[in-house]
This record gives sequence, C-alpha cells and structure tokens, in this order.
Amino acid sequence: MVLLLALAGAGAAFAAGPIFVERTAESGLDFHHFNGMSGRFYFAEVVGAGGGLLDFDGDGDLDLYLVQGRMLGPDSDIPKALIPPRHPLPLRDRLYRNDLTVAADGSRTVKWVDVTESSGIDGTGYGMGVATGDYDNDGRVDLYVTQFDAPNRLWRNEGGGTFSDATSAAGVGEERWSVPAVFFDFDRDGWLDLYVGNYMDYTLARNKACIGESGLRDYCGPQSYKPLPDRLFRNRRDGTFEDVSEKSGITADFGATLGVTAADFDGDGWLDVYVANDQTANQLWLNQRDGTFANDALLLGCALNRDGQAEASMGVDAADVDGDGDLDLFMTHLTRESNTLYLNDGSGLFRDLSTGSGLGNPSWGYTGFGTAFFDYDNDGWLDLYVANGSVYIIFELAREKDPYPLHQTNQLYRNLGLGENGRVTFAETTSEGGEVFEHSGVSRGALFGDLDNDGDTDVVVTNSSGPARVLINQVGNRAHWLGLRLVTGEPRRDALGARIAVHRPGRPPLWRRARADGSFASANDPRVLIGLGEGEAVSRLEVHWPDGTVEEWDEINAGAYLTLARGTGQAVEPRQQ
Repeated sequence: MVLLLALAGAGAAFAAGPIFVERTAESGLDFHHFNGMSGRFYFAEVVGAGGGLLDFDGDGDLDLYLVQGRMLGPDSDIPKALIPPRHPLPLRDRLYRNDLTVAADGSRTVKWVDVTESSGIDGTGYGMGVATGDYDNDGRVDLYVTQFDAPNRLWRNEGGGTFSDATSAAGVGEERWSVPAVFFDFDRDGWLDLYVGNYMDYTLARNKACIGESGLRDYCGPQSYKPLPDRLFRNRRDGTFEDVSEKSGITADFGATLGVTAADFDGDGWLDVYVANDQTANQLWLNQRDGTFANDALLLGCALNRDGQAEASMGVDAADVDGDGDLDLFMTHLTRESNTLYLNDGSGLFRDLSTGSGLGNPSWGYTGFGTAFFDYDNDGWLDLYVANGSVYIIFELAREKDPYPLHQTNQLYRNLGLGENGRVTFAETTSEGGEVFEHSGVSRGALFGDLDNDGDTDVVVTNSSGPARVLINQVGNRAHWLGLRLVTGEPRRDALGARIAVHRPGRPPLWRRARADGSFASANDPRVLIGLGEGEAVSRLEVHWPDGTVEEWDEINAGAYLTLARGTGQAVEPRQQ
C-alpha cells in the first residue's frame, strides 16, 4: 500500500508540466568546454571536467566556476583540434557572478555575468575539478582547482570580487593528476583540511595505443596505467597546510580516485572519507580520532559490489535515502556495470541493494559521472540525478561519423519511499524531466544548488567538449520546504560536515548534512534544503556540529532560508540517531 500511494503521488506531481526547464541561454551562460582532442586518444580528454557553485561575493545567491581544457600534445596547435573551441582565445577557467533578480510578482531570474577578468583568476591549465571552502577562516569562500599536466591551484578569496593565487604559499600545489578534492575538518580544530584524490600515473609522453571492442583505436582504460596515492593536507591555521598523507595512513591503500566525499559514516561525530576508485576497490577511511585513518571498506561491505567485483566508480554521494538516520552511498559506474546503491544498516555495515532499489537495471546501458541525492519535488525523500557520457567509443555513433561518439542522455530518478518490504525504491522519471533530458552529451560534472533561491534544487551540468547547461526546477517549491545555512565562527563561515535533524510532529525526523562535496569533480551548494512535503510544521531542529557539540532550535517557520549559527541554539546532549 505504501508503494502504491507513492506512485500515485508521483503522477500528481508531474501532471502540471516538466520537472526542469533549461535556462542556459536566457541566464547568459555561454560556457562551452574544450577538451583539446586531436585524434591521438589522450586519456585525459575523456575525464574532465567539473565545476563549482559558491557564493564568492557574499550576496546570498550562488555563483559559478567552470574549469576549461586546452589543446593537448607536443604539437598543440589549436587548428589541429578535431572540435574547435567555441570561446575566444586564450582558453581559461571562467567565473560567473549570479545577478539574481526578483520581480514584483515574485518571479525570479538567474543572470550570469562573466567576471573572470576582474576576479584576477588566471586558470589556464587543463582543468579537472573544483573544491570550495573557507580555508583561512576569513568569512570568504575559497577555490581549489584540480588539473591535469599542471599543478593544482588554490585561489584565495580576497573580497571585493577578487582572488589571489595562494598555491605556493599554502603548500598545496599537487603536481600529479588530480580529479576530486574536498575541504573538511578531520581533526575538529575548527579549520578546514584538504583531501585531494589522485588518479593515474599518466603523461602525454607515455600515452598508449589501445584497441576497443570494435577492433579500432580507442581510449585506454585505467588498467593501462598505475594508480596514484591520494594526498591529505592538514590546515596549520596560519594560511599553510602540512602534508600528512603518510602520517595519516591514507597512502597505505589506494586506487585510481575519481570521487570523494567526507561524512560521518559510523556516527561517532568525526568526519570520515569515502573514496570512489576507477576499476579498483573503493576505500572507506574511518577517522581514528588521533590524526590517522583506517580503511574498513572491505569489512563494512562498500569496497566491492555484491558480486565481489571492483567497478569503475566515478561520481559519488552520501545521504540518508531510506529515512533511518544513517548515511547511505551511491556511485555511478561504467556501461554494463550498473550504478550502485549501498544501504547502511545503522551499524556501519553496508549492503549492495542496487537491483532491488530500481537503480541498477536502468543504468546498465550508461556510463555515469556526476550525481547527487537531492529532493527535487520536496516531498521529504531524496531523489537522484545522473549525468552520463561514455569513456569508450560507441560504435553506432562512430559508424555515423559522429565527431565525438561518446555522448549519452542523462537520467532522473524519484525516491518512492519505503515499499511493502520496508526497503527504499526508486523509479526512473527521466521522461517527465523535461526537454533538456533529450540532449545527448558527454556529461561529466553535475552541480546542485538553489540558483534562484526559490526553495528547490536546480542543476548545472558540464559536458566534455560541449556546453554547460542550466536546469531550473519547476516543481519543488510547490511543496513546503525549509532552507538552512549552518555557520560557525566569527566571521561566519559554512559549517561543512554538520548534520541536522528536522523534527516534525508525529513523523520521523529528516536527517540531512551540510556539504559542498560529492558528485564528480564538482562543488555544490553548502546550504541544506529540506523538503517537507504536504506538512509545513517543524517542531525543532537539532544540529550536530563538526566539533561534536549539539544544539537545538524551536519555533521554526518553513518556506524561507534561515541561518543557524553555532552557539546561538540551546546546547543538548547527542541523541541516538
């Protein structure tokens, strides 16, 4: 009966029109990625690129940073590119300011303004991904950009819309091929540390010639090169970082990292790290509370799939999808592997329930990258978006002389809640998503946040050698919602890693977390947006701060964004989740 009611609700939600509409051109976003391919099948061409959502100017709306590629190879002349760049030269990363306007009738319009030149950011490397966080506790969010064939860059927010290159001074200029990164406070000292996920020991000079299933030249897989160990940098609280990779233990076991998320998976109040690897076992680095980590992924059931096989994990996210108060995991994979849902049983043990959840079979024919749990209809259950795009040539497209024969369409899934068997179930709702889901691209990053501050989650999708697309949510704010920014310190900064329980009369609490990480090589809205469905009553909010303290707030009104500052609530003892 529960499942039938959920399905009936799904039909009602979609009756009034598409879930998303594309607003790329109308919003002024003119970004088109260039991957620099010249027919040499350089491995890096099919990996990037992501981006980041952040409020760099502190005006309350989300701005946008997108990484760019460049021509690859020793004879890297732009005229030799198989797909010419769409942007004027020189190519570089782009920073867009959101000049959000609200009309008298309440309608909202996102307007992107390219402020790259005035920002001082000179990102001319071959960009991969973005991490966001206020590493120097000055109240302004900073940027960390991962790159191929060039050191990563740390851009310090100087205020006034400008940034400075703090890479060398901070000591975080990793020179190896990095893809994901995440800022998080692993030692609970109130300062953000930095985890950098490294991929393959690959250079253009060592590019190998690989043959695909068709018998023709194709891109190589990760087995052709050796993986690299990740890096962990501890914040010294003086604008510099210490490399504690070996000391912390994270170099003892590693794979080809493409996805990273930092969250408290075992419920002990300390942030752990889950690492998604390409064709090698994944790691769950449990925080030992003494500056070290232990990889317990194999023991806890989230290193391999249900068949005991390592998969090509790319995108990753962690959230409470079944409403039991603990963090579950989802990651995207290669065509003919299917995506994977690991459900946490509450004790820290995970089970692969991909097939029974409805997420496995629909993904079989796709290669997934960017992804996240988000409640697109604000009914209180977390849904899923998956950005798809192959890494190997699709023979049918190549036969038609397609210039970039890797493109696929993206997918959308609705969380139907708990079925009669007590397990969470998803239904693919791509066909109700809107015309934007008919586009076929080589999608990589997916950035999630409320771009127009109207109470529902929008999406920005990046495409390798293609345009970035803006998807504006049309249905979420029809339900009740509550938006929260969790902040700490003075000046105030986002409390990344905080967990919040939204208590509702006569209903189980909704557990969410403040985070910017997840997806693929991308940074998301650090605010917490909670869908309340048909009921708007919230009896109290319970925030578990990253330093282990717990506070409560009551008399909460839904339908708006609120800021909760650490130290302004009522201190309470932690409750069992």
